[in-house]
Amino acid sequence: MEGAAPRHQRAEGAALLHVSPGGIARLHQKAPLRLLFPTPEPGEPLQAALVNTAGGLAGGDAVQTEIALAPGAAALVTTPAAEKLYRSLGPPVRVATRLDVAAGAVLEWLPQEAILFDGAVLERRAQARVAPGGTLLAAESLVFGRIARGEAWRRGRVFDSWRLHLGARLAWADAFGCEAAARDAPFGLAGAEALGLVLLAAEDAARHRDLARDLAEGAATLPCPGLLLLRFLGDARAVRAAIARAVPALRAAALNRPARLPRLWTC
Repeated sequence: MEGAAPRHQRAEGAALLHVSPGGIARLHQKAPLRLLFPTPEPGEPLQAALVNTAGGLAGGDAVQTEIALAPGAAALVTTPAAEKLYRSLGPPVRVATRLDVAAGAVLEWLPQEAILFDGAVLERRAQARVAPGGTLLAAESLVFGRIARGEAWRRGRVFDSWRLHLGARLAWADAFGCEAAARDAPFGLAGAEALGLVLLAAEDAARHRDLARDLAEGAATLPCPGLLLLRFLGDARAVRAAIARAVPALRAAALNRPARLPRLWTC
């Protein structure tokens, strides 16, 4: 129709991975998301790389990821690179993640950072359920602008939330919202280039509180039994470096795994 606004093609991607003690039990993927399975290093569990074949996400795109581990299963899920969130024409990018960890299972959810280009609008929601005896180690971060090329995030907005159940109980709910215009304000981000979160949900999480406080320079909390949180805010390189120190230390201490990052983080 003459004068009508053009309709833009939007991506609606999905990735579903169910893991049993014997390996992959169920796999489903819908473009632009795809799961690849590199050969694990010795001493490592099943590894999955979540790939966005489109190279990035634009306003109006929606992707959802579901990772579920059966009793006794183990897996590490990461990404091969940072996720790029492009300038929006209005609608947000919607990212939904669901993590289910059964009794005796161990899941590491370790994607690399998401980079908000100037003008990006993001709504990201994560839900996790960890059964008694299950363990979840997770890390996520946001970078506000293409820092390496001198671009700051000056236009757009972000909403980022977590809901975590330990057993049948909602143990932790957290949400962060910010307009780009408030990024430099003292009540906003005070000019920080990035923020990050590392989360350990395990029955013995309290045992690692002192280690977490050292790793996060005091910015670590135990909001309830079985849940340890580390938060990072500041220079983008410093936030990434801090997460890169925290993850190996916690996986060695809490998971009895080699003290190293996923190989894709260092390629």
